[in-house]
Amino acid sequence: MADLARPGWALARGRAADPAAYRPRPLPALWPLRVTAYYLWIAGVTLFMGLWWLPQIRRNPARAHVLPVVWTGRLLAAARTILGVTVELRGTPPAGEAIIAAKHQSFLDILAISHAVPQCGFVMKREVMRVPVMGYYARLAGCIPIDRGRGAEAMRQIICEIQQRRQGEGLGQLIIYPEGTRTRPGELRKYKHGVGTIQAATGLTVHPVAVNCGMFWPRGGARIRPGRAVIEFLPAIPAGMNPAEVVAAAEQAIEPASDGLMSAAGLALPAARSPRG
Repeated sequence: MADLARPGWALARGRAADPAAYRPRPLPALWPLRVTAYYLWIAGVTLFMGLWWLPQIRRNPARAHVLPVVWTGRLLAAARTILGVTVELRGTPPAGEAIIAAKHQSFLDILAISHAVPQCGFVMKREVMRVPVMGYYARLAGCIPIDRGRGAEAMRQIICEIQQRRQGEGLGQLIIYPEGTRTRPGELRKYKHGVGTIQAATGLTVHPVAVNCGMFWPRGGARIRPGRAVIEFLPAIPAGMNPAEVVAAAEQAIEPASDGLMSAAGLALPAARSPRG
């Protein structure tokens, strides 16, 4: 269990010698059956771990932070074995309290980034936190609910929750998606102000993360392709900037790096793009 609880054990380290490894590969035989088998694995391991860990976590809530590392590692290892999808980790993930500002393209990058850090938490929709069992584990693991319809009041509640966590059990690594939603490879969306507002209020360091996971695991997960995806932790954005500067710095770090990763995976990017939203 000690090895399974080590952050990042299911991620590849070091760059592949063959550049072709970073491009989606042709689908092997019986591919629909493999994809079906993988989703059945997700359902089975999630149900088993949820029931197995529940009494342990109720006795010792601090162990809730171990569960995401083990669960995401199991799913990533199975993706490599069953689907031929590997995720490579570049850069150095934060080990202490921090904000992670990440590009979000698919379920795969959620798994990989969560698995790379020791105590992940998300800002997620309040409706998700109300789902039985899932919401219970999400709250224990450090996720923070947000009511998007409440605007500035919702942001104040998030900051208050962060401060309370820091004074209590610790915040860990809070994962935020500055674009506010998943994007298709090559798609640009306007960055929201939340990451800058939170950084200015808390003084936490922001760690940008570039990804190209959507090239191998598109939104919806129905057209998965084997290959070697990449998540890259970029140089941190230090405290001391105003919110607008933080957002601009995150965008200027994440977008070119993500474009480079997607280009290496075979995506032809247009010369000019306009952000949506």
